[in-house]
Amino acid sequence: MKRRQVIAGGALAASLAVSGCKEQQQAKKQQSTENFEWKMVTAWPKNFPGLGTGAAFLADAITQMSGGRLTVKVFGSGELVPAFEVFDAVSAGTAQMGHSAAYYWKGKIPEAQFFGAVPFGMNANEMNAWLYHGGGLKLWEEAYRPFGLKPMPAGQSGVQMGGWFNKEIKTKEDIKGLVMRIPGMGGDVLSRAGGTPQALPGAELFTALQTGTIDATEWVGPYNDLAFGLYQAAQFYYYPGWHEPTACIEAIINQQAYDALPVDLQKVVDMAAMAANQNMLSEYTANNQRALETLQQDHHVQLRAFPEDVLQEFKKYANQVLIELGQQSELSQKIFNSYTGFAEQTKKWLAVSEMAYLKAR
Repeated sequence: MKRRQVIAGGALAASLAVSGCKEQQQAKKQQSTENFEWKMVTAWPKNFPGLGTGAAFLADAITQMSGGRLTVKVFGSGELVPAFEVFDAVSAGTAQMGHSAAYYWKGKIPEAQFFGAVPFGMNANEMNAWLYHGGGLKLWEEAYRPFGLKPMPAGQSGVQMGGWFNKEIKTKEDIKGLVMRIPGMGGDVLSRAGGTPQALPGAELFTALQTGTIDATEWVGPYNDLAFGLYQAAQFYYYPGWHEPTACIEAIINQQAYDALPVDLQKVVDMAAMAANQNMLSEYTANNQRALETLQQDHHVQLRAFPEDVLQEFKKYANQVLIELGQQSELSQKIFNSYTGFAEQTKKWLAVSEMAYLKAR
């Protein structure tokens, strides 16, 4: 009996020692004073309004909130890697962090498009609600995990404009043969409507539109479009942005780099991304109308609404594209069910809240 008690006591002591060691290691990780230096590569020109300033806001927030223990240096598109190589650079560890849009990676991860922009889909507030409180972010993490990446929302554009066109769009027949820069599912919709989508980084849009390489382009909205001078290359400016009811901008982080951070710095990154997510939406909301007035009053841009038959054509194909994307894999089906189910629920609430209020106002 005494021998069993001694053995049991020894096992308990060993267990407590192991537990104590783990707690000490965890405490050490939480209290680490080690400094970290990260690179952030982006898909935008450095400090470009909204997108580039959003990347700078995130990097500065991390640096300041960490007391300088984690500093983040921002590289604009082409400075370290080209715009469309951000994903690969962060996955490979060339940079610890990226700032981009998920639909750029549709060739690698078709499911990523759910987290960028869904034509006729959820707006910025709905998207944030789904990601933070509806299980969307966990599904996003599942999609990126095989690539060693941790994604998180780091900005919302709000509803975008429909784009710049060198000719008027009067009926759905005018879409046929149209060569347009438009990414993600929006590009697939345009293709089914008879157009030809092109994937171009923002820095190439003006030249492509001016030289006639493309007939039309969407970018974001007045705030960004004014900065790019797109009004000098096309005269017709269409709304609404059916293809992007919001663009959810992503921060993608190399998982090993994130795991190497002490717990408090991981939390700094998480909270800084949440702050950047809200700040970008606020920046666009504050600046879009002022920029639109400048485009109309100073540059005599012709504002046009898409005809109803064109929108209905796009909407028909958008439903097809969304359903087919949801059928590509088991993960696609999970994300589709989550996204559409959440959207259906918020639609009911919006009918008696936002939409009812805006109509009353």
